[in-house]
Amino acid sequence: MEKTALIIIDLQIGVQPEDASLYNLANVLEGVNQRIRLFREENHPIIFVQHHDHELILNSTKWQLFPELDDKESDIYINKTHANSFYKTNLQDELRKLNIHKIEICGAQTEYCVDTTIRMAHGLGYKVFMKKGLTTTLNNELLGAKTIIQHHENLWDRRFLTFI
Repeated sequence: MEKTALIIIDLQIGVQPEDASLYNLANVLEGVNQRIRLFREENHPIIFVQHHDHELILNSTKWQLFPELDDKESDIYINKTHANSFYKTNLQDELRKLNIHKIEICGAQTEYCVDTTIRMAHGLGYKVFMKKGLTTTLNNELLGAKTIIQHHENLWDRRFLTFI
C-alpha cells in the first residue's frame, strides 16, 4: 500500500478573527482529529502547515494551532508565507524524503490556502484525497461560508482530488 500523508493547513488560532467565526469549526476540528488518529494507527505521516505574515506572526499566540488539535512533537511542521503550501517551503522535499505520492488535505481557508494547495499538489502529480466537510472558511461580502465550501468541493471533485 502506498504511503499517504495527511496535510492539515492553517488550522491556527489567528485564522478566526475575534469578530467572526469559522464555519462549522468544532466539527471540522473533531473530523480532523479523527483523521489524525487513523493516520497515526496506520503509521502515516501527519504534516501541519502554518501560515505566517504581518498578522500571524511566527510563534505568536495567533500563529499557534488550535489547541483542540491532536498534534505531537513527532509530527512534521511546515511554515509558509503564501497561499500555496509548496511555494518557498520544504513541503515537497519532506514528501519526497518520505516517498509520499498520495496526500489527504484538510484545513482552512477553503477558497485560499486549501484550494491553492490542492491545485498545486494535483499539478505536481500527487494523488489528492479529502474527506468532505473538513475545510472551513469565513463568510465574505459576496457568499456565505457554507456556499464557498460546497462550491469548492464541487469544483475539486474528480478534477483535482477524490473524496473518501
